[in-house]
Amino acid sequence: MVFVLRLNHRIFRDKRISTHCALVARAFGAEKVFYSGERDKKLEESVKKTANKWGGGFGIEYVRNWKSFVEGFPGKKIHLTMYGIPLPEKIREIRKEKNILVIVGGEKVPSEVYKLSDWNVSITLQPHSEVAALAVFLHEYFQGKEFRKKFKNAKVRVVPQERGKKVLDLGE
Repeated sequence: MVFVLRLNHRIFRDKRISTHCALVARAFGAEKVFYSGERDKKLEESVKKTANKWGGGFGIEYVRNWKSFVEGFPGKKIHLTMYGIPLPEKIREIRKEKNILVIVGGEKVPSEVYKLSDWNVSITLQPHSEVAALAVFLHEYFQGKEFRKKFKNAKVRVVPQERGKKVLDLGE
């Protein structure tokens, strides 16, 4: 199972970025996103509303103390950073793990994150978005299976087509 921890959410600055991290986590196959920093009921409601409409049972949960949470996580921890070992060099090893916590930063990432992580993995060696890093990592981890993922209890579903938008209402 794949879980995501979004570090140090700041309501005023990060509402869209944290929401997008959660949306990417859900769409690409993670089970749940946890976040630290400032508690944000609007963020939680937005993510729950999306999961309810689009299906899949995805969850979001606030953690007051990120460090205790990471220390107590019963699996391997992967920190996405531009300073780590390039993803292609580690992804096969990481894929062997079935219970992982993917850590994405917010404001300045505390040095303890690097120490507590089993892997510090780079998604390029350049500055980048945590949303993009999470998407790239999950795509590689799941080997593109997000394109075929079916979401249980969905109320709507996109019908792929060359042009236009078609969304099926699956009812309640």
